[in-house]
Amino acid sequence: MRTAEDLLAAVQCSPDAVAIHDRATWVDLYAREGVVNDPVGSKPHRGREAIERFYDTFIAPNTINFHIENDFVCGMSVVRDLSLETIMSTGAVLNVPMHIRYDLVEEDGELKISRLAAHWELRSMIGQLLSAGSRGLIAGAKLTPQLIGNQGIAGALGFMGGLRSVGAQGREAAAELLKSSPMTDALGQPVSSQVLRGATYRKFLAAGRTVSVTMDGSFGSGVVFIEFAPTSLDAESITVFASDRDT
Repeated sequence: MRTAEDLLAAVQCSPDAVAIHDRATWVDLYAREGVVNDPVGSKPHRGREAIERFYDTFIAPNTINFHIENDFVCGMSVVRDLSLETIMSTGAVLNVPMHIRYDLVEEDGELKISRLAAHWELRSMIGQLLSAGSRGLIAGAKLTPQLIGNQGIAGALGFMGGLRSVGAQGREAAAELLKSSPMTDALGQPVSSQVLRGATYRKFLAAGRTVSVTMDGSFGSGVVFIEFAPTSLDAESITVFASDRDT
């Protein structure tokens, strides 16, 4: 039986490998059919070769620092509430608010990442890059050929698909839903009213058809994922990862 500590240790191997630019170790963290969806809304990278190309495009050229605020575990999933600091090769520095969900599986007796879903706003990141002066403009100019060279035209277009999201309207709809809508945890169980009582919400991030939100309350804290329907702002699910010290 895997414990929360086991899952957290497995997940921590990812930023550890990124910090020392250990490509082989980082890629080996993923299951054979593992998926990287970064950002959510863009075309996912599935399987070892695609994940290697993702590393070569977005991790290898940069220095990346994970500033982790909180971790939450439910079942075989871990959610991290964090900001990601990326120092690009030109010296441009980006600070991107983020929620990352890691779904894990047992494979050959080891914990492996079956899916990484990084919830952050690509449009906001591009805005930071453009406002970073000449360093940002040069970094952006370098990223385009790297993206096309590693992933082809289709991959570049797939990445830019991350610009499509529910946006400000989705964030507003999420705020309304959080006032009274029932919520479940990652196992489909109803979330205790004690966890939700008096909770406040911040850090609304719209990625694809999902809005992720940091939740604060007397119980502790958490992250909520509101999944919207493909063509409307009707909520398909509201899932909470939270500490629960009072129940």
